[in-house]
Amino acid sequence: MHAMSRLVGRRGFLAAAAGVLALAGGLALALGQAGHAGPPQPAAAQSRPTTTQSPAAGRAPSPPAQAPSPTAAAEPAPPGADLGPILTASDPVALDIPSIEVHAATLAPLRVGADGVLPPPSDFAQPGWYTGGPTPGQLGPAVIAGHVDGPSGPAVFYRLGELAAGAEVAVTRADGTRATFTIDSVERFAKAEFPTSRVYGNSTSRAEIRLITCGGAFDRSTGHYVDNIVAFGHLVG
Repeated sequence: MHAMSRLVGRRGFLAAAAGVLALAGGLALALGQAGHAGPPQPAAAQSRPTTTQSPAAGRAPSPPAQAPSPTAAAEPAPPGADLGPILTASDPVALDIPSIEVHAATLAPLRVGADGVLPPPSDFAQPGWYTGGPTPGQLGPAVIAGHVDGPSGPAVFYRLGELAAGAEVAVTRADGTRATFTIDSVERFAKAEFPTSRVYGNSTSRAEIRLITCGGAFDRSTGHYVDNIVAFGHLVG
């Protein structure tokens, strides 16, 4: 696990930073201060011409054409492989991460709009989940993202970088079940090098979770954080 630098630029210029950071071509994910390169384009969308963006727009390069679609079913594991626990589909309704004091009673569904952008949660205290992928507990990577801070101070994923391997993440689901995950690693990536396929890819052979926010230094000239923090975990029960 990479050492996490302390997030900077919390308050003095938060108002300037509160704009949407639309990052990555195609199905981009704009999560305000939690923005990161979004899921790969479906095959049908990859032939569309792309519009050149200025550096101030905060867009990372588009994922490669061969990147897996996050909405595709996870690739089957070899016969006899141990997939671990797998749950049926059910929307997440609450998120608890005791070690960093995250207790979110609701999660906002994040859907791609007509403009090809996935908007951020409107509430800085509320995480959002990407509805184009598996729900937490299903086979494959379920993605939950949240702001690191907002105009009034720390947001829901302010302490995400403090997570350690072995930390527990619990997702309460609409069917009344509780999916419990263990964190495997927490890593930081430059936004221009966001590992789209690793985060959204459908090659995982178990039920997994990705927790995403912004991190690293705050660039006053762009109003953006320069990195993303991603926590990787898997379902244990």
